[in-house]
Amino acid sequence: MRWIWIIILAIIIIPACKQIYNAPVNSPATGYLVVEGFISSAVHSVTSIQLTRTTKLVDTTNVIYEHNALVTIEGSGNDTYPLSETGNGFYTSDSLTLNNGEKYRLRIKTTDGKEYLSDSSDIQTTPDIDTISWQLQNGGMQIYINTHDPQNNTKYYEWKYTETWEFHSQFYTSLTYARAPNSAKITGLVYRDTVSQQIDFSLYRCYQSDNSTSILIGSSEKLSSDVIFLPLTFIPQGDWRLSVLYSIDVKQYAMSKGAYVFLSIMKKNTEELGSIFDAQPSELKGNIHCLTNPSETVVGYVEVYQEKEKRIFISSGQVPNWGYSMQCDNEIVIENNVDSILLKAGGRIPTLPDHLGGFGNIIDFFAASPECVDCTLRGTKVKPDFWP
Repeated sequence: MRWIWIIILAIIIIPACKQIYNAPVNSPATGYLVVEGFISSAVHSVTSIQLTRTTKLVDTTNVIYEHNALVTIEGSGNDTYPLSETGNGFYTSDSLTLNNGEKYRLRIKTTDGKEYLSDSSDIQTTPDIDTISWQLQNGGMQIYINTHDPQNNTKYYEWKYTETWEFHSQFYTSLTYARAPNSAKITGLVYRDTVSQQIDFSLYRCYQSDNSTSILIGSSEKLSSDVIFLPLTFIPQGDWRLSVLYSIDVKQYAMSKGAYVFLSIMKKNTEELGSIFDAQPSELKGNIHCLTNPSETVVGYVEVYQEKEKRIFISSGQVPNWGYSMQCDNEIVIENNVDSILLKAGGRIPTLPDHLGGFGNIIDFFAASPECVDCTLRGTKVKPDFWP
């Protein structure tokens, strides 16, 4: 009986404890400056830095970009490299060839008259990626990254990746609706290629890409040797990325301990919060400072990184019984006249003729849902330059 009363009291008390949370952060009206990116030390490389502003928790604005800033890379040998704004808060350099014996830093001047400067950074030498491997496990595919530094100097790593995959429509098509001149009104049915009447593969084979969004870091600091073998990303069973051919391009960066600690705190603050038992938000202390107002918070950590890259391909033939299915509607057959098209086809796309009459006239034909016929609704038909 005592437990019943405890449960009743909990039901009454818990809702009464809910209050609106007001974050104890007094940020400026324009938000704090956020600096993302790194100075690239690869030969003839290009550096790209993005500048944005923080927003309040109640603000529904997605991203506030910092425009018209003056952004410059400065070397300890008094060499400077200006960056040009290219859109969406990105500032990009021309091709760079940096001196391994110098240190470099980033200087930013914003339109409100403030000036920001990062700490000077040595060039971090990044070891090669040894392998990108994968295993079928836990109801999907786990992809791993493996690297090592024989000199035991690196210790701290970050990875970013881009996934690209080829996918196909469920159905072929050689037909399209004829429409009245300068109108969307359907008048009948015609072949897409009126001469050959062949299948239009431009709507059958497409490609899609996606970039990593989570913070991917690793450290060998507590190991006896500088060797890394970590899970990189997981693809669930039946995912469309492995329906035909999949590729992942991984970029690896060596970093300082300070940069690693900064990203570790950011990862906890952005990815691992959800209950009172999780790690609580921590203050981010980067290596970028406001010279105009030293007490102002700046979010970001900029160093000189050397990028190493590796790509692998995985075909659907390597993962038998993967189980991908579009779950398309069954193809339907309708008569080839305007009334039937409007009444029975609805928003469907014609695929192939079913019966032909004299002189090749189409008597009736198949049709299916648009996403099952036109692959450009989910991707692009432009084949990537690196695709086999």
